[in-house]
Amino acid sequence: MTVVTRFAPSPTGFLHIGGARTALFNWLFARHSGGRFLLRIEDTDRQRSTEAAVAAILDGLSWLGLLWDGEVVSQFERRRRHAEVAEAMRAAGQAYHCYCSPEELTELRERQKAAGQPTRYDGRWRDRPAAEAPPGVAPVVRLRAPRDGETVLQDRVQGEVRVRNDQLDDMVLLRADGTPTYMLSVVVDDHDMGVTHVIRGDDHLTNAFRQAQIYKAMGWEPPVFAHIPLIHGADGAKLSKRHGALGVEAYRDLGYLPEALRNYLLRLGWGHGDDEIISDVQATEWFGLEGIGRSAARFDFAKLDNLNGHYLRQADDDRLVGIIAPRLEAMLGAGLTSDRRALLARAMPGLKARARTTVELAAAARFYVATGPLTLEAKAAAVLAEAAARQRLALVAGRLAAMGDWRAEAIEAAMRRLAEEQPCTLGQLAQPLRAALTGSTVSPPIFEVAELLGKDEALARLRRAGAPELV
Repeated sequence: MTVVTRFAPSPTGFLHIGGARTALFNWLFARHSGGRFLLRIEDTDRQRSTEAAVAAILDGLSWLGLLWDGEVVSQFERRRRHAEVAEAMRAAGQAYHCYCSPEELTELRERQKAAGQPTRYDGRWRDRPAAEAPPGVAPVVRLRAPRDGETVLQDRVQGEVRVRNDQLDDMVLLRADGTPTYMLSVVVDDHDMGVTHVIRGDDHLTNAFRQAQIYKAMGWEPPVFAHIPLIHGADGAKLSKRHGALGVEAYRDLGYLPEALRNYLLRLGWGHGDDEIISDVQATEWFGLEGIGRSAARFDFAKLDNLNGHYLRQADDDRLVGIIAPRLEAMLGAGLTSDRRALLARAMPGLKARARTTVELAAAARFYVATGPLTLEAKAAAVLAEAAARQRLALVAGRLAAMGDWRAEAIEAAMRRLAEEQPCTLGQLAQPLRAALTGSTVSPPIFEVAELLGKDEALARLRRAGAPELV
């Protein structure tokens, strides 16, 4: 059997983080099994479905690296096929016409509520002949659901789950206008697409019982179900925007790398021993449904930040330049020349060692490509305002101006000699130098920074910082 999984989002908004994890689990299970991962857009809600949302879903999956096999399937475009199946069930006696008016159904629900009963359709048209149908009422098609016994699912995550059939009513398959309902459409699409495993959030578990009844009515083999616990916030509450319930594109804008987000989402509810850093190759090799836990996972931005920092340090330098360049250009209000990009690539090892996101990386890299006077952070301005620091900066500037060897090692050696001559500490020389060259009191190793900036630019920055020897 070839494993076939699917991801089936509704295009009524962005690809949220929970949906992204569901897509990842389906993608990994298919890749692990040598199978296929399909994408279906469940766009039957025409009032809420938008092309912009479809584009956001496709873009989010592509950015995450979760590429699907074959063409994207539109559920709405298959509505005639869904109606055909409903009519086939009716012809076989597995479904029937119901002529209840909306007013009748409302009255039924109100009466059941008043009696403290569950609100379910009572099957009043289940065995009545069409000859008794009231004039002018277009019927719906309802499933003739079993009333005795139980519907039992062997769920690969939840274990055996069951429900008494008398707790399920005869659900609508086709509305009065002939349009199919979600329950019918999902089953027909999964069957026709050859889906073997349905991996989705456990908020769909109750739907699975009803869908299993449709499979049985049609004589189709149901897929293997695996219902994943939902994601909660770090405080255990239902995931909301304050916890991280954002669109995938928001995580890209917040500075996360797709490989880091894949690794983090993988560990939200799935585990392989104590492993935390899991490469794509390992994930594909190790992933299985048995590794999914039954408890809700907790989203933690601090853990994601740390994991993203790891992947930043592993990332290709030129790739990171490409990622942060648009952000830097927006900061500077000007494009980056090829020389500036080359400088960033050379500086990247020192920059990425301290960053956790590409947003932090861009902010830390700004001083390298800034032109004109630097905007000083408050602490850096305070350092340069101290009389002693300004005196030491003058000494540093004079010594640097006389240097011919502009390698970091030579600059550091010259500063050590100067510190011994004064006497003062190397840090007392390096701190005003850092403030003048970077506009901050925190940076990559300052002698490496000076080398990368080049002698002319470094001296120009010292001059702009007011070093007397250079003014």
